[in-house]
Amino acid sequence: MPPEMKPGRVRLVGAGPGAADLLTLRALRAVEAAEALLYDALVPEEILALAPAACLKIQTGKRAGRTSMAQPTINRLMLRLARRGLQVIRLKGGDPSIFGRVGEEAAFLQAHGIEIEVIPGVTAACAAAAQFGFPLTHRGEARRVVFTTARLEAGTLSADWATAADPEATLCVYMGGAAAGELARRLIAAGRPAVTPAAVVESAGRPEARRLFAGSLAGLAEARLAGEGGPVLIVVGEVAGLPAVQRLSGPRAVCA
Repeated sequence: MPPEMKPGRVRLVGAGPGAADLLTLRALRAVEAAEALLYDALVPEEILALAPAACLKIQTGKRAGRTSMAQPTINRLMLRLARRGLQVIRLKGGDPSIFGRVGEEAAFLQAHGIEIEVIPGVTAACAAAAQFGFPLTHRGEARRVVFTTARLEAGTLSADWATAADPEATLCVYMGGAAAGELARRLIAAGRPAVTPAAVVESAGRPEARRLFAGSLAGLAEARLAGEGGPVLIVVGEVAGLPAVQRLSGPRAVCA
């Protein structure tokens, strides 16, 4: 980089669950001012269209179970664009701090002298709760919220089962569709009652969102989920069985 050129800045921005009107105002302004936009696979076209016409747009992938750009490659690309003096937006689905690798990217950029800013976004669990009319905490029933992923290690579902089995915790499992049945069985084995309410939501926060399942852990253990390929969130806890808060309009509900 020539000594007279000042490096640009990288903003690590949460795009929310996918609906453009759930962007924060700060995130919207960042996208509208972007000169280079590196976006995840789940960010929809209606949000990408908010960037200037001259903005350089690069899809970085990052979809569970699918081929995507390697993290070191993304890091180097952000660094190279920032060193060209560009205002770089790294646009992530949901909130950057929740399974968004924001810590890794921020540490890499700061180690190379690049100024960063993190702009939060609405995460899928909050979007699902609002859209389908249940809270994540509830006095006397749900005192804690646990965000986790359903990940397989050596073919076995890995999680902190003691924490997940806490009867006063609402468990929000991201990217869990393929492991839903095994997750339910493991929770029951860890001590979570089989009658604990559970819900499965696909594409939370988007107009096409669907509730694929509403029932108990025992039912989820035997359910066959038939989604349309959108991101899947599993919610386990007493809140999933509470009567739905009234909404002006709502998404489709498909119960297994």
